[in-house]
Amino acid sequence: MSQFERAAKLKAEGNAFFKNKEFENAIEKYTEAIALKSDDVTYFSNRSACYAALEEWEKAAEDGRQCIIVDKKFVKGYFRRAIGLKNSGNVEGAIEECKRGLGIDSKNADLKKMAKELEEVQRLKRVDEYIDQARELKSKKDYINADKAIENGLRIDPNNQILKALSNDIKPIIESMEKERLSGLNPLERIKEQGDKFFKAANFEAAIKQYTLCLDDITDKSSELALKCYGNRAACYKQLSNFDATIGDCTMVLEYRENDVKALVRRAQAFEACERYKSSLQDVRQVLALGVSVAGKASYDLANGMQHRLNRVIQQLKNG
Repeated sequence: MSQFERAAKLKAEGNAFFKNKEFENAIEKYTEAIALKSDDVTYFSNRSACYAALEEWEKAAEDGRQCIIVDKKFVKGYFRRAIGLKNSGNVEGAIEECKRGLGIDSKNADLKKMAKELEEVQRLKRVDEYIDQARELKSKKDYINADKAIENGLRIDPNNQILKALSNDIKPIIESMEKERLSGLNPLERIKEQGDKFFKAANFEAAIKQYTLCLDDITDKSSELALKCYGNRAACYKQLSNFDATIGDCTMVLEYRENDVKALVRRAQAFEACERYKSSLQDVRQVLALGVSVAGKASYDLANGMQHRLNRVIQQLKNG
């Protein structure tokens, strides 16, 4: 009897044990078959199924991985590995395996079903994390951030009763804090506050009027209040595509805060819109020079993308 025939015989014996739910015996036969012929994915796949039946999830996942090593196009290998990873608690890894398998066979029903189930598990896990975060912040009396965590959770699960109950507890406290904060504002700060409300409501023209009223009465243009008004008004002008005004207000901020990231990025975007590419590139490089830890990942990545684009445009202009 050839080695191939002996391996096939062992597999058949393993299959018989599997049907009788004698999984340990089946594993022994599949293992012997693998020792004789390690390039047959079905041996690993069947052994993975046995490990899954015994809830030995890490071994089930590993045999799924071995299937993929032997044959990257063996879709069931991705399914086997995903089952093992899912039940080992590695939901993200299981989702990734489903995606890889669906990349080979986009219509595979088992993988599609599992991917859907895993995404739901992941969704509920995120909601639970927001619940825990909100509770912890509430216990520390950090009600503002607790409310943000609740809002994030409700975006994922709008009908979550735990989050709704937490919101009902926190909202009155926040409203009371807000009333107290507003009562302590001076007249100029109240004008700026009204501008902020218009800005949040996307009423940019009205917001600009409020910020301008506030700035007209501020004598010290380097004050915190003035710089906030300039920065917010610049954001409004940018939304209205008034790029010259955006540049002007950002420049006022940068006169007193030369490394203000928001002002640098905003002015760079306005310069680019006005086709002042070299000036835009200068601001972008200043943001990148600050590094990702100072600029923040979002601003740094934006500046990096702009730098590549601006360099191409400037080079094209040089080339005529």
